[in-house]
Amino acid sequence: MKELRTVLALVAREKKDIWFSIVFGVLAGLTTVGLFGASGYLISKAALAPPLYTLIIVIAMVKLFGFTRALGRYVERLFSHRATFTILSHIRTRFFEMLEPEVPHIFRKYRSGDLLARVIGDVESLQNFFLRVYYPPIVLLIVFLSTIIFTTFFSWMLALLFFLGLVIVGVVIPFIATLKQRKSQYSVREGRGILSTKLAEWLYGFRDLKIYQKQEETEADLRESMETYEAAHERQQLQMAGGEGWNLLASLTATWAVVLVSVWQIGAGELDGIFLAMFIMISLMVFEDAGPMANVPRHLEDNRNAAERLFSLPGQTGRHSGDVSLEPSGPLSFSMENVTYSFPESLTPVLQDATISFPAGSKTAIVGASGSGKSTIQQLLLSMDVPEAGRIKVQDKDMQRVSQESVWKEVNAILQESHFFYGTVRDNLLLADEDADDRRMKEVLERVKLPHLSPEHPVEEKGGNLSGGEKQRLALARIYLKPARTWILDEPFSSVDVLTERELMQDFWETAVHDTVILISHNLKGLEQMDNIVVVEQGQVIEKGSYEELMEWKGYFYRMKQLENTLIG
Repeated sequence: MKELRTVLALVAREKKDIWFSIVFGVLAGLTTVGLFGASGYLISKAALAPPLYTLIIVIAMVKLFGFTRALGRYVERLFSHRATFTILSHIRTRFFEMLEPEVPHIFRKYRSGDLLARVIGDVESLQNFFLRVYYPPIVLLIVFLSTIIFTTFFSWMLALLFFLGLVIVGVVIPFIATLKQRKSQYSVREGRGILSTKLAEWLYGFRDLKIYQKQEETEADLRESMETYEAAHERQQLQMAGGEGWNLLASLTATWAVVLVSVWQIGAGELDGIFLAMFIMISLMVFEDAGPMANVPRHLEDNRNAAERLFSLPGQTGRHSGDVSLEPSGPLSFSMENVTYSFPESLTPVLQDATISFPAGSKTAIVGASGSGKSTIQQLLLSMDVPEAGRIKVQDKDMQRVSQESVWKEVNAILQESHFFYGTVRDNLLLADEDADDRRMKEVLERVKLPHLSPEHPVEEKGGNLSGGEKQRLALARIYLKPARTWILDEPFSSVDVLTERELMQDFWETAVHDTVILISHNLKGLEQMDNIVVVEQGQVIEKGSYEELMEWKGYFYRMKQLENTLIG
């Protein structure tokens, strides 16, 4: 049950609504017992033609019980559902608080379709924890015990029957259902995650599957997963129906037992016959309400699996945001001292013993082959990851003690893959400055050589209707709207033609002349104006210095430059 500890802690935050739900649930249950019992008594009493005032009193009691039952049930539903929705809100908030620090590296271990299934399906299923598992058994137990105590004043044998019935429908049948649930090795929840993952993969890779003629094979695998999920879901529904059926059978059997024992006691003179209908009605009511108890174990197991899937995601990296804020004071300075970093479950470090200094206002280029560790440096400088060893400082403060938000606020960044949201160009530009008007947007669009795009221009999911060069220039336009003095750019012009790249670079250097610039690139052109060039190869810093120094040393950078000149000219 340790998987549900987080959920229980979140449920406990709604103590007031929980208590009201239990109190009014018990009130509704007891008044229902009273309503059915009084109705049965009224039927028997009326058959004996009693004085009118006697019937009036009983009828008034029936109406009072009916009104109180309706009021109690309404208030119980009000507080229980309000508690449920609030608890779901707490669960979502808690989940995203734990998930957010793990992005983007969480996608190295979990696939997006599976995460989507957890965010939607697993969270929604936990609404059953309070409504089906937490408080209904408490209400049922109190109502049943109260009924048993009431019955002992008339017949201890009937009270014993009620108690045995409670044990059967509340303990024995749910226990058997639990054993059947545990025998099922295939979880509907896991099946839904697998199906969501494969479906998302199929949608994103549709064109590639078409090109390589693998669509039919993939669709067949998708259909197989769907059929497996549907079969498991059908099996689960049959288990639920079976549990309810056995509970109904036990309830009716218990009711017949109450009838037989009552008739026998009436014949033996141990029970007044006027109470026969009353106990039959009470028996029908209490055992009918006990029917859903058969599915409590299934809901409990389902909730346990959902909680395990939800709250087993975090804790992969040990990252956390500090509480020290950076005071805006112009361009930032960074330093890396003997930094080593590896991806989770990777045997080889992506970055090893790297020491680099980025003074405020300096211009630094990080160059190297693909996969050498350049983009990892950007992730570390943006506080999106923490190193395994070494230290990173920003403004002479330990990066792990500085809040991530204060770093991001002071940095203009273009990542290796910029994301574009479904909507319009305006929607995507407003991320950088929510106060930007259309005139300013048009200015930055013209500045990055996108005059053909207007703020109203539609943007498909992930920028599907934009070319690679348009995406990079739109990302550049976005950061031009942000008034930061530090720039960390990863291959910002790699998909732009040479002429446009030259014009964009010239405009950029005029903008950032007094700012801190960290440029990650495999293109060695235009690096003459950099204050420092860091050469990375297989996760190690093998050279660093000015352009003139590196060319004079005739080392790795010199050979790369000579090769580039030979191939490109």
